[in-house]
Amino acid sequence: MKGGIRLMLKKFLPNEHVESVHDINPLVLKDKGIKGVITDLDNTLVAWDAPDATEEIVEWFQRMNKHGIQVIIASNNNEKRVKLFSEPLDTTFIHSARKPLSKAFKKAQKEMNVKKEELVVVGDQIMTDVLGGNLAGIHTILVVPIVETDGFFTKFNRKIERRILKWMKRKGKINWEEN
Repeated sequence: MKGGIRLMLKKFLPNEHVESVHDINPLVLKDKGIKGVITDLDNTLVAWDAPDATEEIVEWFQRMNKHGIQVIIASNNNEKRVKLFSEPLDTTFIHSARKPLSKAFKKAQKEMNVKKEELVVVGDQIMTDVLGGNLAGIHTILVVPIVETDGFFTKFNRKIERRILKWMKRKGKINWEEN
Protein backbone atom coordinates (compact mmCIF):
# COMPACT_ATOMS: atom_id res chain seq x y z
CA MET A 1 0.00 0.00 0.00
CA LYS A 2 2.80 2.43 0.87
CA GLY A 3 4.35 1.95 -2.57
CA GLY A 4 1.05 2.89 -4.20
CA ILE A 5 0.81 6.08 -2.16
CA ARG A 6 4.41 7.01 -3.04
CA LEU A 7 3.69 6.38 -6.72
CA MET A 8 0.56 8.53 -6.52
CA LEU A 9 2.38 11.36 -4.75
CA LYS A 10 5.01 11.40 -7.50
CA LYS A 11 2.26 12.62 -9.85
CA PHE A 12 2.34 15.86 -7.84
CA LEU A 13 6.10 16.31 -8.36
CA PRO A 14 6.98 18.95 -10.98
CA ASN A 15 9.80 18.32 -13.42
CA GLU A 16 11.17 21.79 -12.69
CA HIS A 17 10.66 24.64 -10.25
CA VAL A 18 11.39 28.32 -10.96
CA GLU A 19 10.66 31.58 -9.18
CA SER A 20 8.54 33.03 -12.00
CA VAL A 21 7.66 32.66 -15.67
CA HIS A 22 10.36 35.25 -16.35
CA ASP A 23 12.91 32.55 -15.46
CA ILE A 24 11.63 30.43 -18.36
CA ASN A 25 13.89 31.24 -21.28
CA PRO A 26 12.64 30.56 -24.83
CA LEU A 27 16.16 29.64 -26.03
CA VAL A 28 16.49 26.99 -23.32
CA LEU A 29 13.05 25.65 -24.24
CA LYS A 30 14.01 25.51 -27.93
CA ASP A 31 17.23 23.63 -27.07
CA LYS A 32 15.03 21.03 -25.35
CA GLY A 33 12.80 20.73 -28.43
CA ILE A 34 9.90 22.61 -26.84
CA LYS A 35 7.50 24.28 -29.28
CA GLY A 36 4.59 25.11 -27.00
CA VAL A 37 3.74 26.33 -23.51
CA ILE A 38 0.44 25.71 -21.76
CA THR A 39 0.34 28.24 -18.96
CA ASP A 40 -1.99 28.90 -16.09
CA LEU A 41 -3.20 32.49 -15.60
CA ASP A 42 -3.99 33.39 -12.00
CA ASN A 43 -0.96 33.67 -9.71
CA THR A 44 1.23 32.31 -12.53
CA LEU A 45 1.20 35.21 -15.02
CA VAL A 46 -0.36 37.88 -12.79
CA ALA A 47 -1.94 38.09 -9.35
CA TRP A 48 -5.28 36.27 -9.26
CA ASP A 49 -7.14 39.55 -8.84
CA ALA A 50 -5.19 41.58 -11.46
CA PRO A 51 -7.26 42.04 -14.62
CA ASP A 52 -4.49 42.86 -17.12
CA ALA A 53 -1.06 41.65 -18.15
CA THR A 54 1.89 43.59 -16.80
CA GLU A 55 4.43 45.10 -19.20
CA GLU A 56 6.85 42.30 -18.21
CA ILE A 57 4.30 39.60 -19.07
CA VAL A 58 3.60 41.25 -22.43
CA GLU A 59 7.37 41.17 -23.10
CA TRP A 60 7.57 37.50 -22.02
CA PHE A 61 4.82 36.56 -24.50
CA GLN A 62 6.62 38.56 -27.22
CA ARG A 63 9.94 36.77 -26.48
CA MET A 64 8.25 33.38 -26.70
CA ASN A 65 6.56 34.35 -29.96
CA LYS A 66 9.79 35.77 -31.41
CA HIS A 67 11.48 32.41 -30.84
CA GLY A 68 8.61 30.43 -32.37
CA ILE A 69 7.18 29.10 -29.11
CA GLN A 70 3.40 29.08 -28.99
CA VAL A 71 1.69 29.95 -25.71
CA ILE A 72 -1.85 29.00 -24.74
CA ILE A 73 -3.44 30.07 -21.48
CA ALA A 74 -5.41 27.26 -19.80
CA SER A 75 -7.29 28.50 -16.76
CA ASN A 76 -9.95 27.08 -14.49
CA ASN A 77 -11.36 30.60 -14.27
CA ASN A 78 -14.44 31.76 -16.20
CA GLU A 79 -14.56 32.89 -19.83
CA LYS A 80 -14.93 36.59 -19.06
CA ARG A 81 -11.80 36.68 -16.85
CA VAL A 82 -9.60 34.66 -19.21
CA LYS A 83 -10.82 36.36 -22.39
CA LEU A 84 -10.28 39.89 -21.02
CA PHE A 85 -6.73 38.97 -20.07
CA SER A 86 -5.83 36.97 -23.21
CA GLU A 87 -7.25 39.07 -26.04
CA PRO A 88 -4.86 42.05 -25.67
CA LEU A 89 -1.98 39.52 -25.77
CA ASP A 90 -3.42 38.03 -28.97
CA THR A 91 -3.08 34.56 -27.48
CA THR A 92 -5.33 31.53 -27.55
CA PHE A 93 -7.00 30.57 -24.29
CA ILE A 94 -9.00 27.81 -22.70
CA HIS A 95 -11.36 28.89 -19.92
CA SER A 96 -13.13 26.65 -17.39
CA ALA A 97 -10.35 24.14 -18.09
CA ARG A 98 -11.25 21.83 -15.19
CA LYS A 99 -7.58 21.08 -14.48
CA PRO A 100 -6.25 18.58 -13.47
CA LEU A 101 -8.52 16.74 -15.94
CA SER A 102 -6.69 16.17 -19.22
CA LYS A 103 -9.23 17.56 -21.70
CA ALA A 104 -7.79 21.11 -21.70
CA PHE A 105 -4.22 19.85 -22.08
CA LYS A 106 -5.23 17.68 -25.05
CA LYS A 107 -7.16 20.59 -26.58
CA ALA A 108 -4.14 22.90 -26.23
CA GLN A 109 -1.83 20.27 -27.74
CA LYS A 110 -4.18 19.81 -30.70
CA GLU A 111 -4.52 23.59 -31.15
CA MET A 112 -0.72 23.99 -31.27
CA ASN A 113 -0.30 20.89 -33.45
CA VAL A 114 2.68 19.60 -31.46
CA LYS A 115 3.66 16.35 -29.73
CA LYS A 116 3.44 15.98 -25.94
CA GLU A 117 7.24 15.88 -25.84
CA GLU A 118 7.29 19.37 -27.42
CA LEU A 119 5.15 20.93 -24.67
CA VAL A 120 5.57 22.25 -21.15
CA VAL A 121 2.88 23.07 -18.61
CA VAL A 122 3.58 26.09 -16.41
CA GLY A 123 1.61 26.88 -13.28
CA ASP A 124 1.64 27.80 -9.61
CA GLN A 125 -0.50 24.93 -8.27
CA ILE A 126 0.51 21.34 -7.68
CA MET A 127 -3.12 20.20 -7.39
CA THR A 128 -4.17 21.49 -10.81
CA ASP A 129 -1.29 22.49 -13.10
CA VAL A 130 1.41 19.99 -12.09
CA LEU A 131 -0.90 17.05 -11.49
CA GLY A 132 -2.78 17.73 -14.73
CA GLY A 133 0.38 18.12 -16.78
CA ASN A 134 1.92 14.98 -15.29
CA LEU A 135 -1.23 12.94 -15.87
CA ALA A 136 -1.24 14.15 -19.49
CA GLY A 137 2.42 13.11 -19.88
CA ILE A 138 3.69 16.67 -20.36
CA HIS A 139 6.81 18.24 -18.78
CA THR A 140 5.76 20.43 -15.84
CA ILE A 141 7.26 23.63 -14.44
CA LEU A 142 6.03 24.89 -11.08
CA VAL A 143 6.34 28.63 -10.41
CA VAL A 144 6.10 30.41 -7.08
CA PRO A 145 2.65 32.03 -6.74
CA ILE A 146 2.80 35.76 -7.50
CA VAL A 147 0.85 36.74 -4.39
CA GLU A 148 0.20 34.87 -1.16
CA THR A 149 -3.55 35.47 -1.24
CA ASP A 150 -5.82 33.18 -3.24
CA GLY A 151 -9.39 32.75 -4.33
CA PHE A 152 -11.71 30.56 -2.24
CA PHE A 153 -11.10 27.17 -3.90
CA THR A 154 -7.37 27.72 -4.26
CA LYS A 155 -7.04 28.26 -0.49
CA PHE A 156 -8.26 24.68 0.02
CA ASN A 157 -5.81 23.34 -2.57
CA ARG A 158 -2.92 25.20 -0.94
CA LYS A 159 -3.48 23.39 2.37
CA ILE A 160 -3.17 20.02 0.64
CA GLU A 161 -0.20 21.27 -1.42
CA ARG A 162 1.71 22.25 1.73
CA ARG A 163 1.35 18.70 3.07
CA ILE A 164 2.50 17.18 -0.22
CA LEU A 165 5.46 19.57 -0.45
CA LYS A 166 6.45 18.75 3.14
CA TRP A 167 6.44 15.03 2.27
CA MET A 168 8.45 15.63 -0.92
CA LYS A 169 11.02 17.70 0.97
CA ARG A 170 11.34 15.08 3.72
CA LYS A 171 11.89 12.39 1.07
CA GLY A 172 14.50 14.52 -0.74
CA LYS A 173 12.34 14.85 -3.87
CA ILE A 174 12.56 18.66 -3.89
CA ASN A 175 15.40 20.96 -2.98
CA TRP A 176 13.86 24.41 -3.02
CA GLU A 177 12.52 26.42 -0.12
CA GLU A 178 8.80 27.02 0.31
CA ASN A 179 7.54 30.57 0.59
